Amino acid sequence: MPDPYAMLLAPSANRVYADQAPRLATAELKAFTSVLSTRPDETGTTEIGGVPYLTFTADALTDDDVAQLSNLSSAYALFRREGDLLRPLTLAPLARYDSDLITIPKYAGKTNEQFTKLVLNLTILASASAGKMLSGGLTVLDPVCGRGTTLNQALMYGHHAIGVELDGKDVDAYKAFLQTWLKRKRLKHTADLHPVRRQGRKSARRLEITLAASKDDHKAGATQQVTVIHADTTQLDGLLRARCADVLVADLPYGVTHGSYEEEGGLSRRPLDLLERAVPQWATLLRPGGAIGLSWNLKVAKRELAEDILIANGLTPVEHDDVAHRVDQSIERDILIARK
Repeated sequence: MPDPYAMLLAPSANRVYADQAPRLATAELKAFTSVLSTRPDETGTTEIGGVPYLTFTADALTDDDVAQLSNLSSAYALFRREGDLLRPLTLAPLARYDSDLITIPKYAGKTNEQFTKLVLNLTILASASAGKMLSGGLTVLDPVCGRGTTLNQALMYGHHAIGVELDGKDVDAYKAFLQTWLKRKRLKHTADLHPVRRQGRKSARRLEITLAASKDDHKAGATQQVTVIHADTTQLDGLLRARCADVLVADLPYGVTHGSYEEEGGLSRRPLDLLERAVPQWATLLRPGGAIGLSWNLKVAKRELAEDILIANGLTPVEHDDVAHRVDQSIERDILIARK
């Protein structure tokens, strides 16, 4: 007989997101099946002691299964149900650094941290690198990285991170934050921001940071690299080498903030315009078996049109449970995953 389990979900500062977290967690749990020794069944939301839990049944979870489920984006505590009682299982989420690497940055337009982790999880789990979820060492590319929320989550997981950002102020702000944070934590690192020239002309800036989680890691050469390119994500030729990333994660323009320069020189905030110009380049940056995870506003771009652009560039959409959800009155957010 399968064992019954209950997962308490972490509270979210965003009330709208918190209300939808159980449904999103259910979809995410099913995606974790690719790295579990057993398949969760009878998934749903159950109220226990007046508190909603994500509940499911499964053959006895192994230590590796629990380690995997520890990284569910909204996981807070996991229990095995024994009649009316809950027996706690020890979670061990990937956390190479202190959590304030993720929580300290506060700025307008910052993507919800749990949602950032959700998109990254779904993308890794859909890729050929899913089996390396716990081992680190992957390269995560965010081609519209803003002030680095996804990059920092990749670092927490033990991965390398590459970002591309059009706004120079965001690049400078990310550099200032990460360097200050590393110094405050007394972690060995190097940082360099220098111009990049193409055809003899300055075309971009490149931020390169090498860091280690401890002195022992640094001595052993177990370092992580963060690279941020200050450039237009639709004009990356010569700035990044082909097949440099295992997964690509992008929170696309919502029609409110962010964007890329059009050929005419204006700033476009339409996600489909960005995808049409950028995906041909993004696809070349992915290794075979790599996956792309995109989030965007359904109110300004239909899912079918976004899928068509990915398919036209040799990517295959990956099926997952519906995770579309309301962010506010003008934004209904969805996630699209595709594999190379």
